[in-house]
Amino acid sequence: MSCASTSSWNGNESAILTEEPPLPLNRRRYLQLTALAAAGALSGAPRARPALARPRVVIVGGGFAGSACALRLRALHDRIDVTLIDPDEHYTTCPMSNEVIAGLRELRSITVSRQGLRRAGVTVVPDRVIGIETRQRQVRLGAGATLSFDRLVVAPGIRFLWDRIEGYDEAATHSMPHAWKAGEQTVLLARQLRRMDDGGVVAISVPSGLLRCPPGPYERASLIAHYLREHKPRSKIIILDANNAFPKQALFTDAWSRLYRGMIDWIALTEGGAVLRVDPARMRLYTANAEHRVALANIIPPQAPGEIARALGLAAAHGWCPIEAATFESTLQPGIHVIGDACIADAMPKSASAAYSQARQCAAAIAAMLAGGDVPQPVFESVCYSLLAPELAIAFPGHFTLADGRIVAPGATAAPAAPLAFEPEVAAQASRDAEQWYQSMLKQTFAACSGAPNSAG
Repeated sequence: MSCASTSSWNGNESAILTEEPPLPLNRRRYLQLTALAAAGALSGAPRARPALARPRVVIVGGGFAGSACALRLRALHDRIDVTLIDPDEHYTTCPMSNEVIAGLRELRSITVSRQGLRRAGVTVVPDRVIGIETRQRQVRLGAGATLSFDRLVVAPGIRFLWDRIEGYDEAATHSMPHAWKAGEQTVLLARQLRRMDDGGVVAISVPSGLLRCPPGPYERASLIAHYLREHKPRSKIIILDANNAFPKQALFTDAWSRLYRGMIDWIALTEGGAVLRVDPARMRLYTANAEHRVALANIIPPQAPGEIARALGLAAAHGWCPIEAATFESTLQPGIHVIGDACIADAMPKSASAAYSQARQCAAAIAAMLAGGDVPQPVFESVCYSLLAPELAIAFPGHFTLADGRIVAPGATAAPAAPLAFEPEVAAQASRDAEQWYQSMLKQTFAACSGAPNSAG
C-alpha cells in the first residue's frame, strides 16, 4: 500500500496515566531548565526525576509520524533533547508493501533502521512504555527505567479490533493474513499467493469505519491481479466490501476493466459485501446472503488507535484521539500530543504523508511552546499513491488548512468533478512520482534510504 502509516509500538494494557497533566513550558521555565546541570536521561528509580540540562521531548512510537517529529525537532532546535521510544530497531513501511506481496519488491527494500535518527542526534530507546506520571513528567519503561520529559508525543499507530468478524482473531491470521502491518504478515500473504493453484479465488475483505490508507485494499487488488495475470491467469479476485464506495472508484474500476478485464469483482455492502463470519480451517467467508469458498483470504480487520492511546486516556468514546488542530495536543490529556493514524485530523486521511505533515506541525508547535513563542499557523500537504501495475499508479494529492479550529480541505465541498478515466501516460508519471516520493519520505522521516526498487524482479 502506498500511503499507510503505522507505529511498531506494541501495546501493554498495564499502562497507566497518573496525576494531573503538566503545564505548557513558558520562557521562564525554559531558562530555568537550560540552567540546570545535566544528570542523564535514563534513571533506574521509577520516581526519581533527574535534573534537566535543557528541555526534553519524548516521543512514543517510531513509525512515520513519530520518527518525522523527532527528526524535525532536531532540525528546528538543537537545544531540545529528543528521545524516541520504540521496541524495534528496524521498521518496515506499509507504503510499497503491496509490491512485496505481488513479487515486485523485496521486504528488505522497505525496511529501515534507526541509525539515521541516531546520527541526527535523536536518542533512540528500544523499549516499551508501561506508564506515564504527568506530575513528575516521567515515562516508565518496561525494562524498569524512567525518562523525564517536558513535552510528550504519542504516535501509536493502530490496533486491530479482533472478533468484530466472527471467527477472525489473531490465531486466524496464520491462515487468513491481514498484512495491514508490514512485516511477517506481508511475507505470509505473498507466500500463500505463490502457492495458490491456478484457478483459485483470492478474497479481500475491507472493513467499514476509519482505517489506515483507505485506497490500500484496492491497490492491493490491482497488484495481486497483475501477479495473477502473469502467473495464474485462470484465477480471479473478489473484493468483499463493508462500504458502498471507495476512493477514486471510477479511476480504479476503469483501470481494472482495461488491465485486468474480468479478474476483479467488487461487491458492495448493499450487495452483501460485508464479511460477517469466517472459517479459517475450511477457507470459507460468510456474508449476509452468501458463502464464499476461496483459495486465499486477506481479511483486513476494523481498526482503532494503538493500545497505549486507550490505556492513557487519549481516545474518546468513539475510539479515536481528539486533538487541538494547531498543536496536536490532546483535548483529553493536556501536555500530551497525538499524531499520525491515531488522531482525529478531520479532513486529512490516515496515511504516511499525512502523518509526516502532522509531525512537522507538531514539532514546530512544541518548539514554539518551549521557547515561549507563538505556534505557527498550520498548512498541511499530503500525497498518496496507489500502484495499479508495476509502472502505473494513481495519485491522491491533498492540501489542508485550519478553519474554526478544524482541519479542512479548501474546495472539498464544491460539486464533484466528472468521473475520471484511466490515462496510461498520467498513470506512468504517477508511478515514477511514487518512487521518488517514497525515497524522499525515507530520507525526511528516518534519515535513511531503502534498497533498490523492484529488487525482486
